[in-house]
Amino acid sequence: MSFPILTAIIVMPLVGAIGVLCTPANRPEIGRAIGYASTSATLGFAGWLLWSFQSVGGFQFVEENRWFDALGVGYIVGVDGFSIFMIAITALLFPLGLLAAHKLDHRLKAYIVFFLLLETAIMGIFLSLDLICFFVFWEFMLVPMYFLIAGWGSQRRKYAAMKFFLYTAFGSAFLLAAILVLGYLHQADTGVLTFDYRVLANWNGLSGTTEAWLFVGFMAAFAIKAPLFPFHTWLPDVHTEAPTAGSVVLAGVILKMGAYGFLRFSFELFPQASIDFAPLLLTLAVIGIVYGAVVAAMQKDAKRVIAYSSLSHMGFVILGIFSLTTIGIDGAVFTMVSHPLTTGALFLVIGMLYERRHTRMIDDYSGIWKATPILSAFFLVAVFAGIGLPGFSGFIGEFLALLGTFIANRWWAVVATTGVILAAVYMLWLYQRMFTGVPNEATAKMKDVNVREVVVVAPLLVLSLFIGLYPAPVLERVEPTVKRVIANFERKTDYREPKTPKVLDRLKSETGRSGPGRSRPGTAEPVEEAK
Repeated sequence: MSFPILTAIIVMPLVGAIGVLCTPANRPEIGRAIGYASTSATLGFAGWLLWSFQSVGGFQFVEENRWFDALGVGYIVGVDGFSIFMIAITALLFPLGLLAAHKLDHRLKAYIVFFLLLETAIMGIFLSLDLICFFVFWEFMLVPMYFLIAGWGSQRRKYAAMKFFLYTAFGSAFLLAAILVLGYLHQADTGVLTFDYRVLANWNGLSGTTEAWLFVGFMAAFAIKAPLFPFHTWLPDVHTEAPTAGSVVLAGVILKMGAYGFLRFSFELFPQASIDFAPLLLTLAVIGIVYGAVVAAMQKDAKRVIAYSSLSHMGFVILGIFSLTTIGIDGAVFTMVSHPLTTGALFLVIGMLYERRHTRMIDDYSGIWKATPILSAFFLVAVFAGIGLPGFSGFIGEFLALLGTFIANRWWAVVATTGVILAAVYMLWLYQRMFTGVPNEATAKMKDVNVREVVVVAPLLVLSLFIGLYPAPVLERVEPTVKRVIANFERKTDYREPKTPKVLDRLKSETGRSGPGRSRPGTAEPVEEAK
């Protein structure tokens, strides 16, 4: 029996949380060491998984254990091109987030416990292939995130935590109802009660109206979490009031859960409804791109600028997903990998400034560059990466998402392109106001980054530059899964993907996207979907 790598990734942070609970409250250094050890071990497991992952479209490293046969519920986990990099990014952000909270001394033991429980929940969400198991992790994620915001956030932390909880719980109610209806409709048609995603994805027993209503039930949860305009109003408050590590995780992976839900579940469970609702979701995505960019430029709080920029960037993700083209979905998934690196670095630098000055108001700063040149350089590089400067990962993701949308839905792509221009405006203006000019008295006394802060921020920027210059390792692992989804659309519906212009085919070959998969010897064979 092969090593249960996916279970190890889910359980390791949980084991760390239990270990921290057993430590004495007056020895916070022990709890911190356990937190570093468990998140680092999870990162090691994720790195091994990424190295062993093969560039094929099916699920790999599947683990299956039937819990309640009578109810059709089981523990089923697996990984494919959509989830592999979400696991890797999550595993990277958590030890960096814990390191960023190194100066925290207020109820440190409880903070580390909730932080590790949050990692377990997020890993379970990205790996679950049983819908009930997925829902359990989806709901469980609310608990540690609520307490992290309410316990260690800023002045309006309790309001923001409750708002986050209520919004997500509201959408989750529709998600649970849709999951239960889907399972029992399958039982009524086949005599088998199951919530195995692989079985339900291969079942064609839904009428058009039923499929549309179930799609809306799933969309209610995923659109709120994405967040898709106009379901985004919880995001700025939660981002602003959350602790730095919470904002990094929120922007890096929790926002991606909604987009991941569309890709993983909505597309293959409800292919016709996904096609029918695509124009609506494309419209909302474009509105979110432009609205998020315009409102970001009007903010006085630096953290709210980054929060609204996340809304705009997630619009590009939804745009690429519902372009229903291989290139567009490639770009959406690539942006889901890129955005945590750039936005995570921005939130970390803002958090470092807050530690020094205890304010996030833009007008309270000026001339930071002269006082802290290295910290300013980190922020400038993160800005360039975030606005999609060629050479960084942000450019690849947004370019492919817009290109795929242009092929199938030209006018949506044309309007969405304004978001790229506006992003450069509000981010460079933010940098100009905070980092250039003459430093005021308080800013002049600020110290530059220390070794710990370099270790926290530098890996994110280096990775953004690496995959921006060499995107093939990401795209060649993602594209087989994207092609499987497009093939599913064409098999179950009348949809046919628009033909890619020949010049784009040449571009794919030049960037190495069409090269052979880099499978590793001795890895597990891909597992076909359950019949």
